[in-house]
Amino acid sequence: MTESLPVVMIPGLLCSARLYARQIPALWSVGPVTVADHTRDDSTSGIARRILANAPPRFALVGLSMGGYISFEVMRQAPARIARLALLDTTARADTPEVSAMRRAQMELAASGRFEEVIDALYTRLVDPSRIEDAALRELNRQMGREVGVAGYRNQQEANIARPDSRPLLSAIGCPTLVLVGDSDQLTPPDRAHEIANGIPGARLVTVPRCGHLSTLEEPDAVTQALLALLRG
Repeated sequence: MTESLPVVMIPGLLCSARLYARQIPALWSVGPVTVADHTRDDSTSGIARRILANAPPRFALVGLSMGGYISFEVMRQAPARIARLALLDTTARADTPEVSAMRRAQMELAASGRFEEVIDALYTRLVDPSRIEDAALRELNRQMGREVGVAGYRNQQEANIARPDSRPLLSAIGCPTLVLVGDSDQLTPPDRAHEIANGIPGARLVTVPRCGHLSTLEEPDAVTQALLALLRG
């Protein structure tokens, strides 16, 4: 029997623990699973410190999108504590000025009472074109956004805007690493995943077909199998 490996999962922007609902039962076969709180601090460094303060001494780390940005910061602060790393639909790059300006505009809309509009407007960019009319997935996306709330969203966006460029960190990541991306991901497209995988020694790159940015929800079985391969390998 292999030794239990705790797993800490970090959701993306405007996402709650529901982002990983289809993966958690299978990952429990590897070890206890925790979904991190990424709504209470307004910097990636603060979020990472909170995660590390509550995490097991050594664990596997999974992050999607913003969860990936935070995962890089966790690796900066405590690389020896990370046994395995999964970076899903994310980028190692910092925000461009244009993206930061867009985030600021969305934050203003949310603060003015139009939070649901912000959530809905983002949805069409989050999923594969075949899922745009998926009413159940759209409603799940809304539900996650409501669970994050306006205050949590503001903290998340402040953290995203100020995050550093993580590309210089990639070559120092020494644990087994999975880099996964949906082939139709518009927000962090496959070339960003290739950049990460090429920068991390020995990283495994998985591209999921007919899948956008919300890979854990759009193609849950493919993501679960890739995570299990990493965690059991």
